[in-house]
Amino acid sequence: MLRVNASTLEEAYTKASKELNCSIVELDITVVQNPSKGFLGMFAKEAIVEARHKNKKNIQHSKSNSSDTNDDIQNKISIGITNFLDKSCYNLELIKVDIEDGIVNIFIDGEDAALMIGKEGYRYKALSYILHNWIKIKYKLSITLEIAQFLQNQKDGIGNYLIGIKEKVSENGRAQTKPLDGILVKIALEELRREYPDMYVAIKSLKDGRKIIVVNQSRNRKEQ
Repeated sequence: MLRVNASTLEEAYTKASKELNCSIVELDITVVQNPSKGFLGMFAKEAIVEARHKNKKNIQHSKSNSSDTNDDIQNKISIGITNFLDKSCYNLELIKVDIEDGIVNIFIDGEDAALMIGKEGYRYKALSYILHNWIKIKYKLSITLEIAQFLQNQKDGIGNYLIGIKEKVSENGRAQTKPLDGILVKIALEELRREYPDMYVAIKSLKDGRKIIVVNQSRNRKEQ
């Protein structure tokens, strides 16, 4: 049994999976101590978890077989996510997993969907990060994660906001977004790069750690 200390449970899960050389969904995890910020910086507690392989024999053969079809991979991912959700403290259900153009589209819903998304989408981002690392490493595929229309709502909201940015680009040949966070940065960057394939569209980090996206006429477009 491996014991891991970290500042958050998500970080502890990730560290445990790296130490045991497997994905998070292939672990049996016991939370020994939940993290706490304490009071006025005092009595803070780290997250402590104990983890072990569910099946060591299976772990030795955990790499995806190159002969696996999309249906095989889809089924394995569905089983892994379902097992993961069953062990969580949230009432959630895997609605659907499908694979299209090398992307695994994951749809989750349930009574606790709002709790799983969390304030400003923090838990959504943590779960998306966990699933991305597992699926990218094991199956070499990217993912999209939809929880109760959260991702679509974010896309709709940023799409409406970018209308004004596109108007500025048309008028001035350049523009920049307001500071964006997390998934909004990715959505906005992809949308603006689709809209302006011959222009410079890139992420710029501000001094306070927040990020904006700049668009201008430079043809030397740098990938972020």
